[in-house]
Amino acid sequence: MCGIAGIFGKTWRPDQLRRMVEVQRHRGPDGEGIYLDPNLMAGMGHNRLKIIDLSEAGRQPMFDVDGRFCLVFNGEIYNYLELRRELESSFSFRTRTDTEVLLAAYQRWGTDCLDRLIGMFAFAIWDEQQKKLFAARDRFGVKPLYYHQTAGGDLLIASEIKALHAAGLDRVPDETTWANYLVHGLTDHEDRTFWQGIRSLPGGHYLEWHDGHLRIHLWYDVAQRSGRDFDSRSVDDVEEEYRVILNDSVTLRFRSDVPVGINLSGGLDSSTLLGLVHAYQGADSDVKAFTFYTGDERYDELPWVRRMLEQTNHQLIASRITAAEVPSLADSVQSHQDEPFGGLPTLAYANLFAEARSLGVIVLLDGQGMDEQWAGYDYYASGAATSVVQGTKQKPTRPECLTSDLCSLAETFVPESPFADELRNLQYRDIRNTKIPRALRFNDRISMRSSTELREPFLDHRLIELALRQPSDRKIQDGTSKWLLRRLSRKLAPENVVEAPKRPLQTPQREWLRGPLREWATAQIEQTLSEYGGSWFNSAEVRGAWQSYCAGASDNSFYVWQWISMGLLMNREVLAGV
Repeated sequence: MCGIAGIFGKTWRPDQLRRMVEVQRHRGPDGEGIYLDPNLMAGMGHNRLKIIDLSEAGRQPMFDVDGRFCLVFNGEIYNYLELRRELESSFSFRTRTDTEVLLAAYQRWGTDCLDRLIGMFAFAIWDEQQKKLFAARDRFGVKPLYYHQTAGGDLLIASEIKALHAAGLDRVPDETTWANYLVHGLTDHEDRTFWQGIRSLPGGHYLEWHDGHLRIHLWYDVAQRSGRDFDSRSVDDVEEEYRVILNDSVTLRFRSDVPVGINLSGGLDSSTLLGLVHAYQGADSDVKAFTFYTGDERYDELPWVRRMLEQTNHQLIASRITAAEVPSLADSVQSHQDEPFGGLPTLAYANLFAEARSLGVIVLLDGQGMDEQWAGYDYYASGAATSVVQGTKQKPTRPECLTSDLCSLAETFVPESPFADELRNLQYRDIRNTKIPRALRFNDRISMRSSTELREPFLDHRLIELALRQPSDRKIQDGTSKWLLRRLSRKLAPENVVEAPKRPLQTPQREWLRGPLREWATAQIEQTLSEYGGSWFNSAEVRGAWQSYCAGASDNSFYVWQWISMGLLMNREVLAGV
């Protein structure tokens, strides 16, 4: 897990690239490197977090033996050992890294190498001979890649938005993106970011740049790969194939030369992950387990996590977040996110990664992705999702608090419907446009904030493709969601399958914002109004809605956190463009 940066064209300066590398140092504190093309047609930078092959042989940028191709790479190629064996007849490897295997794979197969990779990645390869750039992002966008093309055709790329701003790009808010967020609650559903001129290369895409010309290509679409037809095999056959892939996915993601831990909650997905860890390492596994809690029994899943671990050798590290630390923690997390993030659950998770790093655990696995695969959200059963917030009856946003000018910029988002049935279309939307992209952005930034690597074994493309091929009665049966997964999990580790009651929230965000954090929240909202009251917001409406919320008139705090997020950004003088 690392940070990458690059500038390509004719009118840039090396000091721009150096600033890009410097501001991403938290992504890779173990080393950094810069490559400059002899003719200054390209420059690439890298921040290294040592995970595999901790020697200096793994430093980047990395060249092939002929010196033609230069690679910077963020992520992990989990099946690098298998690919290395396949390539050894043609390449003499100098390191034990997955980076060198990726470079060799590109030399052998070109763009087709992407389909052979099992991993999370964003990488860029500069062809010094032809003066061409190739850059790609993994199937679901676990690892980020942002870019900006100047009017003159120069291209800048980076792992984080702040690196592009550090290179000199003006900080100007993209009003359409902000309107979509404030009116509809949408983020990360397209390539546009919250900043003018900065785009996110979508998951499953690659880009090519040559002599000022940029082209974006789709290389992976989960609907195309899974196919439109349902799986006609027996449940037993499907379950066995899924179990084999699950075991392989977890096994591959334990490949590391630094300590690995697991993140747990009180749910079915965590029980499944724990059972798979035991299947791989044995029942006496002592991998450290991490969870977060708030001290509020209405939301905390700590009792269920403890029950899950009662008969195991895992040391449980429970990371508590308190209301008192939210203001400083929110400012820190916001500075790493560059865009609005998901509220107190994200802050609590950020604390967890910091705790893991302090204990020397550099790699962590979690259970992201099962709800999308096996229809775990409540709206999958009803066939429609009308809110970005689960478990609430009231609307999550407050467009009536916005000016008509801003509201007029909001776009209608109509997701693709590649399948004949509505359930799979909802799953596809959540995987490609809504749930997964948003969660992955939040999680990448908070893990890298503490220089730790987060791995998502349930986001293995083989698992998602297989799950999407299953008919609805294998996902929801007799009112029970994730039916086939529950059946499988009980066979994996029946003694560990405990599940906390289904909850709409993981933290007491609603209570804290109208309680101990009220003064702080008011200050953030007023900061927002001081900058955008009148142009984006109707200040009187916002203050009235906030007073009503504090009086207990709302069942969700989504819109309040939107306003707070803007205040946090203002405090960093970001939206103001200073």
